[in-house]
Amino acid sequence: MKVLIATEKPFAAPAVNGIREIIEGAGFQLALLEKYTEKAQLLAAVADADAVIIRSDKIDSEVIDAAKQLKIVVRAGAGYDNVDLEAATAHNVVVMNTPGQNANAVAELVLGLLVYTVRNFYNGKSGTELMGKHLGILAFGNVGRNVARIAKGFGMEVSAYDAYCPAEAIEAAGVHAAKNQDELFETCDIVSLHIPATAETRQSINRALVGKMKKGGILINTARKEVINEPELLALMAERTDLKYITDIMPDADAEFAKFEGRYFSTPKKMGAQTAEANTNAGLAAANQIVGFIKEGITKFQVNK
Repeated sequence: MKVLIATEKPFAAPAVNGIREIIEGAGFQLALLEKYTEKAQLLAAVADADAVIIRSDKIDSEVIDAAKQLKIVVRAGAGYDNVDLEAATAHNVVVMNTPGQNANAVAELVLGLLVYTVRNFYNGKSGTELMGKHLGILAFGNVGRNVARIAKGFGMEVSAYDAYCPAEAIEAAGVHAAKNQDELFETCDIVSLHIPATAETRQSINRALVGKMKKGGILINTARKEVINEPELLALMAERTDLKYITDIMPDADAEFAKFEGRYFSTPKKMGAQTAEANTNAGLAAANQIVGFIKEGITKFQVNK
């Protein structure tokens, strides 16, 4: 049984060591493909793999076709839009993610970016405080819950909306449950996005929705680039000179957004899960899920059911 770690951006060494201990401890073979530069390298590496652990690497139909022995792919992280689920299902390949392992890292980044923003990117000029501000969280999963926990520590008022999470569950966490997306954008000073990129959500954060934000509103996106309707947001920010957009996923139109000096910031690369702890947690979870699936048929985190 061969388990391949295929990571263009490698796991930290402690994470690889931990994964190796789990995989080899289960009697399986571990193979590494790190920092690869061509898809051909990935296609060759998966040819005899029974299981694959990835990060942001793309597993499309061509990769799945090349992996004749493949039984399971685990994305070490919450999002899994980099895996072709339809192709995987057609080849009887189970796809899993590792929800929650990166949640605190992403949540801390959100609040760190917000402090940076309200303090005018530390340019020496007087800024504002987060205490007393109203934060809206769009999607109340693992990351959203952690954002709420930390934001309350800042003394912020917190609301959330999630089409798939009952209002009672949101209220039980000490967070106001907004009735819909419109209410969240209309009433909050800041809206933090934590929705996945799906057919329903892609480009759903548009001019009409963001335009509902009150004066001085801040939109922060640590979810997925694809959920933003970039042309419409650009047009809105050109008109609404009070709005700010902050993200750790550089937009396609980064150069255009950068013209809004003092109102836009993007990290050079996606930073949400870039902590030693999250890196290790997600990798170890992926390894344990593979062992559980191969040995006991456990499919708890399967996403292509």
